[in-house]
Amino acid sequence: MKQSLQLKLHQQLTLTPQLQQSIRLLQLSTLELSQEISQMLQENPLLERLDGADRFENEHAAAEGGESAGDEPPRPERDEVYDEMAWGDRTVAPSHGGSHDDDEDHDFQQADAHHDSLHQHLHDQLGMTPVGERDRQLVRLLIEAVDDDGYLTSSLEELSELLAELPAGGEQEIDPLELTAALKLLQSFEPAGVGARDLRECLWLQLNALPPETPNLALAKTLVKEHLGLLAEREYGKIKKLMGLTDQQFIQLRQLITSLNPRPGAAFAPLDARYVVPDVFVKKVKGLWIASLNPDAVPKLRINEMYAGILRANRDGGGLSAQLQEARWLIKNVQQRFETILKVSQAIVDRQRMFFEHGEVAMRPLTLKEIAETVDLHESTISRVTTQKYMMTPRGLFEFKYFFGSSLATEEGGATSSTAMKALIKQFIEAENPASPLSDNAIAEHLGKQGFVVARRTVAKYRELMNIPPANQRKSC
Repeated sequence: MKQSLQLKLHQQLTLTPQLQQSIRLLQLSTLELSQEISQMLQENPLLERLDGADRFENEHAAAEGGESAGDEPPRPERDEVYDEMAWGDRTVAPSHGGSHDDDEDHDFQQADAHHDSLHQHLHDQLGMTPVGERDRQLVRLLIEAVDDDGYLTSSLEELSELLAELPAGGEQEIDPLELTAALKLLQSFEPAGVGARDLRECLWLQLNALPPETPNLALAKTLVKEHLGLLAEREYGKIKKLMGLTDQQFIQLRQLITSLNPRPGAAFAPLDARYVVPDVFVKKVKGLWIASLNPDAVPKLRINEMYAGILRANRDGGGLSAQLQEARWLIKNVQQRFETILKVSQAIVDRQRMFFEHGEVAMRPLTLKEIAETVDLHESTISRVTTQKYMMTPRGLFEFKYFFGSSLATEEGGATSSTAMKALIKQFIEAENPASPLSDNAIAEHLGKQGFVVARRTVAKYRELMNIPPANQRKSC
């Protein structure tokens, strides 16, 4: 085989440290950016804040250690707390620890910031319970295995393997009935439902704690024990048929079950302060909607003149030369970050002007590609800019991503956004007669009369996304 040398030319994109930093800073939230800069200020003596520029950091220092600004801002509407499909997750398998969706408005009698933790609350009850030392040790072990929602995250078999390490265990044989009895004691504590191994047991414990004269109590126990999976799948017709229930009986039964708490320990979870800092403000100025940067969110940085003077006097600055370059990069990249945010936010505002004038029903369909072409940036850059960035408007605080949505056709050949469509559907439902609520088909017909081409199944999909029950469940006598 004859060997030869060949010269080939090809292009290769190399991300310089400056470009890498620019990309990384762009995707940070405002609070994350502040924390990043604070770290750099500690590490780089060539970098300093202008006087008063640390006001933003001081005002929001309480957020340190709390939730990231990436969390979504509180919305004016909240999902139904007891979404049966969320219940279904608990019926499939026992809890394996960790936190679950905190997006709830259930009246949990929320604890204040000084409230005891769930574990401490259970230990306090154990301390007031007359019980032998061995049983006390067993219950203590079970308490430590309870997660923040109040569920027992390990099986009794797994826990029994740990008992040999306890002083009360030693070489003694562990009677399974002994551990089961300890669990029963734990499950008798408040809040009702604590120590359950899955959702079915959690609800069952809460039903058992209700007064015996509670209406529909026996039926509720039957539904939880035998048909909870069907409830999670919203197979209401099957439940009524299997249990021989009338529509009214089922409504009352479902109300009882949804009054229970699927996360009994959530009331004891620490209430972390959540801060969402607007990156821009949107106001109407002389008939035009204008976006402007939030001055408190923009770090004021500069080069430290004292150290810069040392470098000018001594060209052999050693590590200071590299730190000077890093400081310059950071200042430039921070400036570029906010320029990009402002440019993108104004493009969004221009295209969603009717939303600011008339609300959700006037939201137009919008894509990242459309904004990218308008501001002459890559679509991936727009994706970074619109994530964890917020604008304060006369209609509330919104993440940039809120203004993007798919399009639906109209009879005139135009398009409307999915957000506007959901707002219209909600308006129809809010104005309906409670004694004769609108079916999905009827809503689709009403939308058709207004020029929107929407199928019944599309109405059903948006209604479910808003956690609005179907017509038969909205009916009230």
